[in-house]
Amino acid sequence: MNRLAVMFLVIATAGSPAFAITEFNKQWKERYLGADAPKAFKDAAQDAGCNVCHVKGEDKKKVRNEYGNAVMKYLKAKDFPKPRITGEPEKVKAEILKGFEAAGELKSADGKTFAGKIKAGELPATDAGL
Repeated sequence: MNRLAVMFLVIATAGSPAFAITEFNKQWKERYLGADAPKAFKDAAQDAGCNVCHVKGEDKKKVRNEYGNAVMKYLKAKDFPKPRITGEPEKVKAEILKGFEAAGELKSADGKTFAGKIKAGELPATDAGL
């Protein structure tokens, strides 16, 4: 591969939304699957994997479940490019956690808040298609 192609590849992936989504996932796990989380909830979230926010069998870039849509109201991948995540890790973490808190106040289709469901040890989305 020539240098120009390598340079293009590096530039193209430097601001990749996938890096931001990975950071969202990391922060969600740290926040909600910590040592004090019930084992059943940890197991359910582990089994759900990406489907905590996405719908099983659907295009993850286009389709999110109700909880994923709620989170995306407050967190946009484009606002968290890799240089920002690595350069301002504490600020980025605080913003992501604030987004999770805001999304948590919204209601699921079953009438419960997402935060309430998580606190009760339930997966937040009713439409994850698990």
